[in-house]
Amino acid sequence: MTAKKLAAAEKTEAPRGGARPGAALRALRVQRGWTLAEVSKRTDLPISTLSKIENDRVSLTYDKLARISTGLGVDISQLFAPQIVGMNGSTVGGRRCVTLAGQGSVIETENYGHIYPAADFLNKRFVPVIADIYARTLEEFGEMIRHPGEEYAYVLEGTVEFHSELYAPLTLRKGDSLYFDSGMGHAYLAADSGACRVLSICSGPESQLMEAVRRDGDGKPRKKKR
Repeated sequence: MTAKKLAAAEKTEAPRGGARPGAALRALRVQRGWTLAEVSKRTDLPISTLSKIENDRVSLTYDKLARISTGLGVDISQLFAPQIVGMNGSTVGGRRCVTLAGQGSVIETENYGHIYPAADFLNKRFVPVIADIYARTLEEFGEMIRHPGEEYAYVLEGTVEFHSELYAPLTLRKGDSLYFDSGMGHAYLAADSGACRVLSICSGPESQLMEAVRRDGDGKPRKKKR
């Protein structure tokens, strides 16, 4: 097959529809200031193949997608995110996720009722969590929770008593907020008889955060609050 026929055959196999992994690859590469040669080193894919991918001239197998996502350090789903053309003609990512009231991934423990908004938005840079606080004493709470990253907490409702292993207990009321290193042991307690609810924004991996709130100190899953 001649080079011209081969190019034509490759072009007919290009992705169809709205998903354009090639455009997503180019946008990520430009955003990070990488050349095709640098991406080639990271993905172990030839420069010529990467160029064809970016120009929608070749179909993508799962193996190629996996190499690209691993080499660039992104979730595969990000390669299928909608792309928007900016004012200067460059392509930028345009993902979004809407969580309506009452929706979200739910985890119930003896100490917290957690709602994770944007649960289907993968590869998030931070994790939002809405927590209803149940425990009223440290004895009831048990061992403090630790997870990688940093955390910002904003009291939405009620009065909260925040405990940590390095600082004295802190009382927070509606509208108060706190930013701390979440690798430090910590616990939110309900400080009054009414409902207590906190919005937390965590920078660590979502999977590790969920695992931390599911388990107590001895590694056993917590019982569901009744």
